[in-house]
Amino acid sequence: MIDLHYWPTPNGKKVTILLEECGISYNVVPCNIGRGDQFEPDFLKICPNNRMPAMVDHEPADGGEPVAIFESAAIMMYIAEKAGKFYPQDLRGRYEVNQWLMWQMANQGPKSGERGHFARLGDEYGDQSYALTRFGDEVNRMYGVLNNRLYDRPYIAGDEYTIADMICYPWTVNWEGQGEDLNEFQYFKRWFEELSARPAVQKGMAVGSEFGEDLSKLSDEEKARRRKLLYNQRARPAPAA
Repeated sequence: MIDLHYWPTPNGKKVTILLEECGISYNVVPCNIGRGDQFEPDFLKICPNNRMPAMVDHEPADGGEPVAIFESAAIMMYIAEKAGKFYPQDLRGRYEVNQWLMWQMANQGPKSGERGHFARLGDEYGDQSYALTRFGDEVNRMYGVLNNRLYDRPYIAGDEYTIADMICYPWTVNWEGQGEDLNEFQYFKRWFEELSARPAVQKGMAVGSEFGEDLSKLSDEEKARRRKLLYNQRARPAPAA
């Protein structure tokens, strides 16, 4: 059984899509990132970077002790390799996928996340127009990268549907909120609509839909605590010897 420490964000949904596509049984362990569960000592033992998702496989292929993995791309590589699906193991096919996993983790995810961060800031944080333009343009560029990639092939890594597609998809679902128009990216749109119709993608995207909080019911003190906890994090001190 796999324990998936999860909250319904694009980074979490990458993994649930893959688990659903593979038909692997898994147990969702809620990790409420708004509340700060990712800073709890037990979670930090699994993920020292205090970010979800994180995974513990209690039945690894080598029959040994449970395997704990953090970072969504690493988790997806592990699951796909274990399942023998969606991750070519020939040299060229594997690295065709790997480079797009790295692209998503280094480019699409962070730049989209920064755009969302600055868009959510209130007036008390000052003028965010430069940041919004900077990251809005980068998000638009990412859609262009995908569109140009998909004009002559059905999937990101070529002729086969792989974890390269699954890792990118959740960050594009909010295309309208990101200020984009799918009609400007016809090849991306064809890919997006195909993936959106896949039953396993739909199931993976729906995981945790019941986890939502009514933030309006939080006290001012709790809202302030969360802002302090989540914004502008600095290095955490090492444990005492």
